[in-house]
Parts: sequence; C-alpha cells; structure tokens
Amino acid sequence: MIRIGVDFGGTKIEAAALDPDGRFVARVRGPTPPAYEDRLEATREIVAEAERQAGVWAARIGVGGPGSPSPATGLMRNSNSTVLNDRPFPADLERVLERPVRYANDANCLALSEATDGAATGARAVFAVIIGTGCGGGIAVDGRLVEGRNLIAGEWGHTPLPWPRDAELPGVRCWCGRVNCLELWLSGTGFAREAGRSAEGAVAAADHAALDLYADRLARGLAVIVDILDPDVIVLGGGMSNIARLYETLPAAITPHVFSDVFETPIRPALHGDSSGVRGAAWLWPLE
Repeated sequence: MIRIGVDFGGTKIEAAALDPDGRFVARVRGPTPPAYEDRLEATREIVAEAERQAGVWAARIGVGGPGSPSPATGLMRNSNSTVLNDRPFPADLERVLERPVRYANDANCLALSEATDGAATGARAVFAVIIGTGCGGGIAVDGRLVEGRNLIAGEWGHTPLPWPRDAELPGVRCWCGRVNCLELWLSGTGFAREAGRSAEGAVAAADHAALDLYADRLARGLAVIVDILDPDVIVLGGGMSNIARLYETLPAAITPHVFSDVFETPIRPALHGDSSGVRGAAWLWPLE
C-alpha cells in the first residue's frame, strides 16, 4: 500500500509517496505561498503530482506541519506560520484533497519517523527535537506518538530556558507572547542573534565560544526532559542538528543538570535528516 506524507513548511511544501518498506517512489516539492487559500491549492497540486508519479490515486495522506489543532474547536494554534492560526487547517486539507487526512505537528512526525526506522529504531521512549528555523519537540513511545489529552505533548520550544544566567534575563519576548522561550535561544535564528552573524557563518568560522554557549543552553533544556520523561534516545533534527560538535559536548553539559547520579542517554542525529518530516507524516497511517 502506498502512503503519502506531506511536510508542510514555512518556505516549502513536500509530498512523498512511500511503499510499505519505507522506500520513496515519488517526491515532489514546491514553494509555500503566502496566502492561506493558495497554500491549500499548492498542497493539492503537489499531492496530485506525487500520486501521478507513484501511479496511485486516493492514497492515504498524513501531513506534518507547525502547530496543532485545538481539540475543542479544530482550529489551529501555536503555529509559527501564523497564517494558519485560528483556521480549520486539517479540515480544509480534507476538503481540498477530498479524503481523510491525518495531521500532526512536525516535531511529532520527526519522532515517529526516527522511532519507526531511524536513529531510535527499537527504543521504547523517544524524544525528538527540531532545532531549525523554529524549535520543537515530539514524543514517541513503543513506536506510537504521544500527543496528550490537549494535543500539546512535546511543546518544548515554548517552555522557558531553564536555570537562566544573569545575562539571559530578563529575556526576549517570543512571537507567541511569552518571554524567554527555548525557541528564542535554540532555533537557528536564535543562535544567529546571539552569535552576531548568520548561523552558517558562526559554524563555518568554528566559533567554539558561541557553539559551547549554545550547547549549554540546549543541555539545560534537554535536562528537564530527561528529568520528566527519561527517554531511551534523544534525536536531534533541523539545521542546527548538523553541527557535529554538539554530540561531543552535550552529554557532559547535560549531566550536571539531571536529577540523577548517572546520565547515559544517547543523543543522535536524525538518521533520515530532512526526510524525517515527510516520512513521519506518511507513518501517521499504520500498515494494515
């Protein structure tokens, strides 16, 4: 059975058709239009082209994107692509695609992808982190998403930076209205702001002071997750996850903040890289 995953991002929309073994049989990308209705139409066209290339029709579709629908109203909330907020985005996708659609936060899709056949294959509890344009987290247990009663499990990027230093106070106001959200410090945008140059420039210059400070903040954020969930594996995705130095420095940086005498949790880059989002979206439909 062919399933289609859609990775709905702020700058691009990607649809991929996967066979039951997780192999790509089609991949289509296009830019994300600014207007809401145009985004729906672009998604319809990209899915149609993926189906054409895969030789299927009316395939099951999972969509991963920013934010989540409210369980009370069905309207989107918490999306950094703010044009989606207060819109019935999943329902509108079903309308334009003319079939049921399963929608999940993009960080949840990362967690599901990597728990299914990625860097955390076989692990019982997985915490996955997106540290790219934005910052978020997702949880998978026994290969299934944990979305929570209010559908906000893993909304780690909009919790405050733990154990803030004097220089980190009073903090910066986030687009969400809160102050000192992890997204402000751990996203690529936040890293660039602190480094005083583009994220790519700081990494290319091997700015160890900026990278070590970034790793310290990431470690503090992850230590809270370890205290609460104690995952078997932590997976990092998004552009900042490609910095090899993080995997060298994070274990020692996390250890002092964990409420334990031992910290042995492996921290791994996403095996499927940028493909994890679209793969996880496809996995929202189980094999039958």
